[in-house]
Amino acid sequence: MSDSNLDVNALGEKIVGVLKTIFDPEIPVDIYELGLIYDVFVNEDRDVKILMTLTTPNCPVAETLPLEVEEKIRSIDEVKNAEVEITFDPPWSQDLMSEEAKFELGML
Repeated sequence: MSDSNLDVNALGEKIVGVLKTIFDPEIPVDIYELGLIYDVFVNEDRDVKILMTLTTPNCPVAETLPLEVEEKIRSIDEVKNAEVEITFDPPWSQDLMSEEAKFELGML
């Protein structure tokens, strides 16, 4: 495994750490544990693309949450650029939540 792969993996973990600091305003659980993050792509140039969804298409934070994610990821020193793409395919459901999130919300 080359150093660049290690860097990309370490950066991926750092990105997840930042994602866990961003909360859905309606549900007191971070967006990562909620299952709103579908994928995180990091290339060799340290460009980051995040594929995420929202709990509903008319979510009150549909405008601001993706921007917040983009800004926080861009604030990581090693990240050159960040882009957030919103998708509703597949639509979000409670099945995507982590066990931890379900526990916190009293669903377990």
